[in-house]
Amino acid sequence: MQAGAAQPGFSAVPMSDLRLNVSVENSVRTSLSQNVIATIPGATRAEETIIYTAHWDHLGMVPDLEGDQIYNGASDNATGTAALLALAYLHSQQPPPDRSIVFLAVTAEESGLLGSQWYAEHPVYPIAKTVANINMDNMNTFGRTRDVVVVGARSSELEDYLDEAAAEQGRYLQNEPTPERGYYYRSDHFNFAKVGVPALYAESGEDNLELGREYGAAQAQDYTDNRYHQPSDEYDPNWDMAGAAEDLLLYFNITLRLANGTEFPRWYAGNEFKAIRDASAGERQ
Repeated sequence: MQAGAAQPGFSAVPMSDLRLNVSVENSVRTSLSQNVIATIPGATRAEETIIYTAHWDHLGMVPDLEGDQIYNGASDNATGTAALLALAYLHSQQPPPDRSIVFLAVTAEESGLLGSQWYAEHPVYPIAKTVANINMDNMNTFGRTRDVVVVGARSSELEDYLDEAAAEQGRYLQNEPTPERGYYYRSDHFNFAKVGVPALYAESGEDNLELGREYGAAQAQDYTDNRYHQPSDEYDPNWDMAGAAEDLLLYFNITLRLANGTEFPRWYAGNEFKAIRDASAGERQ
């Protein structure tokens, strides 16, 4: 049956006589970790916020491993944490915005998005007046790209802002190549979406400006196969951060526009999170 199950066209069959007894022993250890938050207060509508997020945690150590036992998380997500700090600096050099801009480094993403879940359930700023969330997780380290990948494409009007900002850089939007992996539900923006906040999760695409799409796709696959959630996710002095820097300017320009505007981006019709947001519309009048 096992061999048959591996063949195309296999259909499930009842196994009514099968019995399974399982005994599992595990230990549970609790620990305390922190989210870290900083804010540039809005000059006229401080209660309305745009929130950047990036998780600062990774997977720690695994003493049973031979050799390197440290899961460094250099790309995932030290790059995102560095991006958060860089954006905080960029925004601090601007005149005070009308709305507040929040920089939220969340913990325990790798343990189930726990830090962002805590914030969404215990918000510092009103969720109903949170204009948008822009999440950064695993920045581009292989150079500039012509395309920008939208994870969870066709979700909210934030994509219209992204499209305009990308066009100013001579770039175009691209749907994620592997939507079946459910990445929109696997990083911290998801917890903001669940409480109705329009959330944007984008990343550099694979159409490398100098070496083409084949090179970019190979770099992405190499990372997935050889470094993602492995001790080998270490800093490499050969990284080309020009693509990450260009992406930061996308997020910066989108946030600057939102922070000095009055509009609240909406979920597109039919989106699963739209009803939650619409229920709090009266609080944004």
